[in-house]
Amino acid sequence: MISIKSKREIELMKATSRLAASTLEYIEPFVKPGVSTEELNQLCHDYIVEHGAYPSPLNYHGFPKSVCTSLNHVICHGIPSKKDVLKDGDILNIDVTTYLNKFHGDTNKTFFVGEVSEENKKLVEVTYECMMIGIEQVKPGGHIGDIGAAIQELAHSHGYSVVEDYCGHGIGREFHEDPQVVHVGKRGTGALIKPGMTFTIEPMINLGVKHCKVLKDGWTVLTKDKKNSAQFEHTILVTETGYEILTLREEEKK
Repeated sequence: MISIKSKREIELMKATSRLAASTLEYIEPFVKPGVSTEELNQLCHDYIVEHGAYPSPLNYHGFPKSVCTSLNHVICHGIPSKKDVLKDGDILNIDVTTYLNKFHGDTNKTFFVGEVSEENKKLVEVTYECMMIGIEQVKPGGHIGDIGAAIQELAHSHGYSVVEDYCGHGIGREFHEDPQVVHVGKRGTGALIKPGMTFTIEPMINLGVKHCKVLKDGWTVLTKDKKNSAQFEHTILVTETGYEILTLREEEKK
């Protein structure tokens, strides 16, 4: 069942999504060589709690930390650790979900750590463009498949692959709701897009092949060929005329 949010629910979605976005803004200055992903996790945790919310990933199906930190060839669901210390040239995705007033807001960003290679820079920039072109497909009367088709076309045009094993999702009172938002697809297929729907678009784009493997911890997802992966994510509201990005950061408003 795909939930259509009421005006009141939309206001609550906006509030939690703003907090998720501000958490990414807050953490950015700390993403630098010599800092561990565990330190970043603790900073995000404290920030979210201080703002009257709860970090949705913490204890979700047993996930042990408050954010996901996915470094270089980790696609998603990386577990923060004291052992993972950032180095110059790394790329790091931080995935934040906040639970405020009984609603979830979900967003992530891939950060540059120090000076990164042109190869990594291009991967991250194209991944952001993939998310944005997916978002631009959102309008009442469209289909979820329109989103994946646009993302897939852009990624493939740069010689990248799109992860198919993980996808975006509806969001609201539940962390993960219907519909599933797959980042590959065919236009005109999938669920009909209607005003009041809220869901994430979060493409994972790989330098190499699309295939992945999960570590023994049951969470950490790596590229099978150990080549780097990048991801961006926003929570989207479908409006009467198109869409609104609920997790938009200040840097993106310029």
